[in-house]
Amino acid sequence: MHITVFGSGAWGTAVATHMAFAHHVVLWGRDVQVVESINHVNENPRYLAGIKLNLHLKAEADFAEAARHALQGPADERLWVLGTPMGALRATLQALLNIVPFEKWPPIVWLCKGFEVGTGLMPHQVVEAVLGKPHGGALTGPSFAAEVAKGLPCALTAASACPAHRAAMVAAAHHAAMRVYELDDIVGAEVGGAVKNIMAVATGMCDGMQLGLNARAALITRGMAEIKRLAAALGAQPETLNGLSGFGDLILTCTGDLSRNRRVGLMLAQGKSLEQILQELGQVAEGVKCAPVVHELAARLGVDMPITAAVNATLFEGISPGEGVMRLLSRGAKSEQVPG
Repeated sequence: MHITVFGSGAWGTAVATHMAFAHHVVLWGRDVQVVESINHVNENPRYLAGIKLNLHLKAEADFAEAARHALQGPADERLWVLGTPMGALRATLQALLNIVPFEKWPPIVWLCKGFEVGTGLMPHQVVEAVLGKPHGGALTGPSFAAEVAKGLPCALTAASACPAHRAAMVAAAHHAAMRVYELDDIVGAEVGGAVKNIMAVATGMCDGMQLGLNARAALITRGMAEIKRLAAALGAQPETLNGLSGFGDLILTCTGDLSRNRRVGLMLAQGKSLEQILQELGQVAEGVKCAPVVHELAARLGVDMPITAAVNATLFEGISPGEGVMRLLSRGAKSEQVPG
């Protein structure tokens, strides 16, 4: 296949270097120094320092030139991979439309997880809003960029309503140590991938406050209950959240020390301000941007999401992590078999 990956951040680079083991891959990046480093020393010093990338991976700073790379292959062996953060998805789609008419587009796959700030749209809804029709799908699931870049085992979900686009994603990524499973429920996959980041912030606060492993287990389990309630309200298939893009992604992001969202929670528990935290991270933590959007969406849909509310209040309403925990502990008793 001829594949272009747009976005030379950690995850875009990791996916590109993995796909380059089996395909002709060009990685587009706006940072010229990163592009030159990938091409000359096979390393992304800004996001994956110390990890040697695939020797066959080529980087390109010219957006149009990178886009055209994927169009050089046979019609059924082309793919665009959008590795930009959620906040840049719409602009990237529009930039591609300005270069290539939609009728000439290959299948696309996006790697971002979240809801669009300002609209509350999921990634597939942003794609449909820009293109005027559904197109492509999400490659999602439990995955840390550094581990994928090192070639460690990983299992992901290729979620799309279109069988041909699911097949293109599997063909692009299902090789070496990565397994890719098809899924037609893109809503469930995207809700799971987005809201788990909020739960990771909560779990980081819990662990940072040394509340114990019992509390962590309870928080993750009740966090999934919130995710399932929201997913159901948005039309997802319930069983989707039991899979890789649900429990799999939730467990990894809440417990893995490579999780940026978990680190946000840990630093909140240390008393650091959100401004300090984001400056120290130096990368996007989607749970921070996602929390107010999901909190507002839940209120609009009438979905009870107390953990999300507590995280949002801690991030943006000035309450302390301790007060957020007390809000959760002071809730009335309920049956676990009853939603809520």
